[in-house]
Amino acid sequence: MVSALSLCAALAGPLVDSRAQKLVASMTQAERLQLVRGHLARPFRDPIPPGAIGSAGFVAGVARLGIPPLQETDAMLGIANPGNVRPGDVATAMPSGLALASTWDPQVVYDSAAVVGDEAWRKGFNVLLGPGLDLARDPRNGRNFEYLGEDPLLAGTLAAAAICGIQSRHVIATAKHFALNDQETGRNVLSADIAESAMRESDLLAFEIAVETGQPGAVMCAYNRINGIYACDDAHLLHDVLKRDWGFKGWAMSDWGAVNDSGAAANGLDQESAAELDQLFNGAEYFNAVPASLLANMDERILRSMLAVGLFAQPPRASPIDYEAHAQVALRAAERGIVLLKNDGVLPIAAATTRIAVIGGHANSGVLSGGGSAQVIPVGSAAENGAARDGVVYDPSSPLDAIRAGAPDARVEFADGSDPGRAAALAKQAGLAIVFATRWDAENADDPDLTLPNGQNALIETVAAANPHTIVVLETGNPVTMPWLDRVRGVLECWYPGQKGGEAIANVLFGNVDPSGRLPITFPATERQLMRPALPGLAASGKPASAPFSVTYSEGGDVGYRRYAKQNLKPLFAFGYGLSYTSFRYGGFRIQQTRPLTVRFDATNIGNRAGTDTPQIYLTQKAGVPEMRFIGFSSVTLAPGQTQQLSLVTDPRLLADFDAAANVWQIRAGTYTVALGAASDDLETSATAALAARTLPP
Repeated sequence: MVSALSLCAALAGPLVDSRAQKLVASMTQAERLQLVRGHLARPFRDPIPPGAIGSAGFVAGVARLGIPPLQETDAMLGIANPGNVRPGDVATAMPSGLALASTWDPQVVYDSAAVVGDEAWRKGFNVLLGPGLDLARDPRNGRNFEYLGEDPLLAGTLAAAAICGIQSRHVIATAKHFALNDQETGRNVLSADIAESAMRESDLLAFEIAVETGQPGAVMCAYNRINGIYACDDAHLLHDVLKRDWGFKGWAMSDWGAVNDSGAAANGLDQESAAELDQLFNGAEYFNAVPASLLANMDERILRSMLAVGLFAQPPRASPIDYEAHAQVALRAAERGIVLLKNDGVLPIAAATTRIAVIGGHANSGVLSGGGSAQVIPVGSAAENGAARDGVVYDPSSPLDAIRAGAPDARVEFADGSDPGRAAALAKQAGLAIVFATRWDAENADDPDLTLPNGQNALIETVAAANPHTIVVLETGNPVTMPWLDRVRGVLECWYPGQKGGEAIANVLFGNVDPSGRLPITFPATERQLMRPALPGLAASGKPASAPFSVTYSEGGDVGYRRYAKQNLKPLFAFGYGLSYTSFRYGGFRIQQTRPLTVRFDATNIGNRAGTDTPQIYLTQKAGVPEMRFIGFSSVTLAPGQTQQLSLVTDPRLLADFDAAANVWQIRAGTYTVALGAASDDLETSATAALAARTLPP
């Protein structure tokens, strides 16, 4: 596995601390207060603030001391242009978070994030409001498409790589939403109720890995409450966990409109974002009540990150952007993130295929993207609305055009799917039918269920009945159920594949690249398998509850595949699953040493074409008790017949329980079994070792 740490230059230490302290000492009270209060940088009730570029947020600098303003932009999937506040400004649209997570490759994520950081810097921004890494506890969460899956090791490792990529371009990265912002329904009023130990072993562990390895300049607290306390007013979360236990030296900023109490600064919040949106109290009350020593610490944290990431030495500069080169990075990421879920001998598409029917999904126009603050207006589109249909943006990379380019001698015809009878007639005449199915997800709303909307399941079944050689290409922000699965020959999950999504899909369909994506999230067989089959917070009318309510995470740390294993549930597709056009074999699996626990094994490509595999390591027994926990992985590309020996060192926290009373990680003495396989439900071989008891700091 590529270590995200190797991709990230360590942020400067004592000299930066000293310079930040000297700057604060030179600031007036008004200047100190100015730095801890941000403003909305798009027209709201008033014009955008003087000096703001126009985007998500703005914090005024101190010109007399050379302190630059903070120009803040959304987000990790590309530079947003909300409301076309910067007329005509477009950006490279990267694949969605779940697509990036499906690569299981920190280098791919780093490269993608570096592109976004570079475009931010060249557009004049120096703070990027990402990456997001809330765990996918519910596959209906409308923002899962932005995040990095259901497992803390995978999400934390990839988020760290993203942070490093962003900050390599002298732009501050912001890890968000801290913490447990795991659904959109009622996000401003819900309380995520969970035991401390379970929280530390799941959602918080993802942030801990990202913070300690990636060293983000800022962490953004969430809208929701945690065990009854708002995240941006949670002294335990911000003071005890983030700053004391993890030693975080950056600053804690609020989400936009997420400050609910005038005592938030005393509880660990360093900066109020978009103060115009905080309506529950007067901003002057918030700041004037802050003791001088605390205000100085808040400013020092902000200035330290600004200095460490290079905002003083390498300020943003308006300069040309190499969109063509960036599009190639987006293409590689999209190709790596496509997951082949089913292939009954129909893929890659045979060169002899003479007639192809392409149906549905606006495949003639582009590929779907997710909505909300992560929305990017892609290069090549009209800046006002992208290739938009009914307010939904399609990145202008037509799969239909790419398929035609990939099969120049074939007759490729298109039906939009609005008339299933016409689609079936077209499919019946073709040697191969490809149905594109979409489901749009966005911030501020969750999916009511896991069904493809707008009659698309019926369309797929109708086409499959007309042509036994039917492939389904999914562009979704979340898992979906597939009642037609046994009636189609192939299924690709492409997520929201971004700027070059059409070309990426075609390259996988025709076998120009090997499908190498692996699922970062479990696909349930039915909604009945969900921990909470009814979406919490929905009123009888189907509208989100406006009054406070609680969501009890009784599954604790058993998120996703862990709960499926514990309850012996068979998902539709498991965490870690994904097919290839070649085959791999593992051998020689053994535990090399126990402190730290290190495993060694061989991976061999036994097929007849090159491919990329992702061997996965799971803990299956902990101190003699059955367990299921993902503890390691590697991404390896092998030529036909090639063998590579791999060695993986595991994080000891993944072998431990968190002791909340003692505030330590505790590895219990006993027998530990680890297993190697291709997915969480496909473990081939195992090895066992005895571990001694030990404790680890929080």
